[in-house]
Amino acid sequence: MKRELADKLSDVLNEYKTLGITEQIDYQKFYLYSIITHSTAIEGSTVTEIEAQLLFDEGITSSKRTLMEQMMNLDLKAAYEYSMKLAGKHTDFSLEMLKNMSSLVMKNTGSQYNTPEGSFDASKGDLRLLNVSAGIGGPSYMDYHKVPAKLMEFCQQMNDNRRQLIDKNDIISQYIISFDAHYQLVTIHPWVDGNGRMSRLVMNHLQYEFGLVPVKVVKEDKAEYIQSLIDSRDLESPEPFREFMLHEHIKNLSKEIEAHKKSLYFDPIKKGFDPIKSFSDPITDRLYKEVLSNNSLNYSEYAELLGVSEATVKRRLGELKNQGVIVRVGSNKNGHWKINN
Repeated sequence: MKRELADKLSDVLNEYKTLGITEQIDYQKFYLYSIITHSTAIEGSTVTEIEAQLLFDEGITSSKRTLMEQMMNLDLKAAYEYSMKLAGKHTDFSLEMLKNMSSLVMKNTGSQYNTPEGSFDASKGDLRLLNVSAGIGGPSYMDYHKVPAKLMEFCQQMNDNRRQLIDKNDIISQYIISFDAHYQLVTIHPWVDGNGRMSRLVMNHLQYEFGLVPVKVVKEDKAEYIQSLIDSRDLESPEPFREFMLHEHIKNLSKEIEAHKKSLYFDPIKKGFDPIKSFSDPITDRLYKEVLSNNSLNYSEYAELLGVSEATVKRRLGELKNQGVIVRVGSNKNGHWKINN
């Protein structure tokens, strides 16, 4: 994993939290709805985020979507709610826990299967009793005889990793083990169906437990997402998947930050941006005040005062300059900032 990716994610997360995006009314609810909608969309659902909101909050179904698609979303919502309760209690991973989660994910869309080894029911979270492959001509997943033992090994590994990181302020390591949990679970492929949803659910479960902003894999990036899993499997290394997930999280959070800023600065009467409100961004507001106090500091010195990265300071000063609030007098090395009245 490239160090610059980790640093970039740290900067974006710091800005995301400083802006107070997570403190908005119903933020947690709507962010969860978005995670659910995109997760089911990756599996073929065409339910939109607005349709999901109406379905979840009002019980209003869409005549444009199949019953199966809408039940898939309702089931995943129930699974996330169950998962978040367990995450809040720091419940250890176990085979029973994972099967319970899977039974909720597949409650209304899972089927019963009859094999020479016996019958199993996907809607009850039963592990598969047959071998499966990744499509026609694709590689086969782990032999089903090995799945129970491998899943128990997975649970033990997750519990060991969780205990080491729960009380530590190591955000990047916490994200990494959640990505690895996703990669390992989808590689084991314990169920005949719903493995993708379950793997993303377990990843988000760990992120909720650690108090992180959960990662959302958007449907538009489905091809790159699947390719990263294939690349990791071919290389027998989690690195391609880790890098994809870091890029995905940075990109999605950055989009939310920009949308949030636009909503703060937009003047509905003038139908444009109101410069009077341009310092609603706490970082920019604090930086502007520091420039007023001392206009000759460098990026590093401003960054230390604000507790942010140099890249964040450089970006904010550039925004103030583009808005005509400040101008640079002299060279980058020996000059200073001048405030325009």
